[in-house]
Amino acid sequence: MYSDLASHPVRTAGEAASTYSKVAWRLLPFLFLCYVCAYLDRINVSFAKLQMSKDLGLSDAMYGLGAGIFFIGYLMFEVPSNLVLLKVGARRWIARIMVTWGLISALMMFVSGPISFYVLRFFLGVAEAGFFPAILLYLTYWFPNSRRSKVTGLFMTGIPISGVVGGPLSGWIMNHFSGVHGMAGWQWLFLLEGLPTVVIGVWAFFFLDDRVSDAKWLRADEKALIQRDLAAEQQGQHLHSIKDGLTNPRVLLLSGIYFFFTMGLYGVSFWLPSIVKASGVTDPLEIGLLSSIPYAAAAVAMVLVGRSSDATGERRWHLSGAGVIGALALCASVYFAHDTLLAMVALTIGTMGVMTTISQFWVMPPAMLSGGAAAAGIALANSVGSLSGVVSPYVIGWVQTSSGTTGAGVLGLAASMVIGSILVFTVPAKLVNVMRKARR
Repeated sequence: MYSDLASHPVRTAGEAASTYSKVAWRLLPFLFLCYVCAYLDRINVSFAKLQMSKDLGLSDAMYGLGAGIFFIGYLMFEVPSNLVLLKVGARRWIARIMVTWGLISALMMFVSGPISFYVLRFFLGVAEAGFFPAILLYLTYWFPNSRRSKVTGLFMTGIPISGVVGGPLSGWIMNHFSGVHGMAGWQWLFLLEGLPTVVIGVWAFFFLDDRVSDAKWLRADEKALIQRDLAAEQQGQHLHSIKDGLTNPRVLLLSGIYFFFTMGLYGVSFWLPSIVKASGVTDPLEIGLLSSIPYAAAAVAMVLVGRSSDATGERRWHLSGAGVIGALALCASVYFAHDTLLAMVALTIGTMGVMTTISQFWVMPPAMLSGGAAAAGIALANSVGSLSGVVSPYVIGWVQTSSGTTGAGVLGLAASMVIGSILVFTVPAKLVNVMRKARR
């Protein structure tokens, strides 16, 4: 794989920057589009809830359970999915995941009660299992760690952008299509947001390359440059086997940290529309438009923090600082819950912090993992984080059903963010040193 490295020396930093910019422009827009579809299909249930709960007789606790049960299927098949990717290649597996989850997401239009809601949400999780860690693993095939924070941040702006696009789009669909052909607005929502994912999944099969050597759009010297950078980076990594990725204490520690951060992520993702509604806004389209504001700001924050993290080589303060800011802002959103303007300001800052912790976290595992350890370890960390997708929406739903307010649940999510921020500093210092070394 690396036999032609010496024949194509890197002459300038500009050549390296040009090569990686070429790779980024080729891959990131498409991967970004895939992730927008993934996250949109995952959280559009939060907008459907505004209508379907009444139509189907779902309590907040029932909705919270259905929103969270997605992650049970997701958790069960996450690690096996990423190990299959190692066998069949990223191109085939990413395409398979997208086609199956798009179809199941569209089938959500046929939900008729709590049981069918739970069943389809479970199988949606099974279908999507492995997608996110597959993309993170795929990025390690093309970018060394010294460039990965910015790249990961750009890719993961798909989360907030899905909120920017998905909020107004979901509100418009539910308003405009309600009653068309005898179907409710929420049914049209699942159908019209699910089927495009199937099309993009087919496109992925023909667009992506499994490895650098397969990329016909790169020159031989550009391939050699990337391959040499990746080879040099792997010499400093000590965890390579699948067993390392599943059992090493450092991987388990990172997985636990991610759990606490994703508590905040899924709390925002599943309940932001409801929190906006509680502040006094009732029209679905207006709720969607207001919900897009925090996500738009978060997209900017993720890119800027990622750029700073790569420029300085510092990871832990960038991660924990975002977590603390997000937690404090979530607390403020509870305090100003009945003032739409102040609640939106607090929610915007909180969402910026929450989303930034996710993109910054995912720079860490690939810095210490490669090969089978990367496939297994990334999937394991994401699986443990996904447990919060079961816990977070259900807890908030139960609290709202019991108390009539989301305030206590949101404060719990803020506490989780603080715990994650503190635990970041239990990560061994040599993990940071590896990242700084990779930059030189």
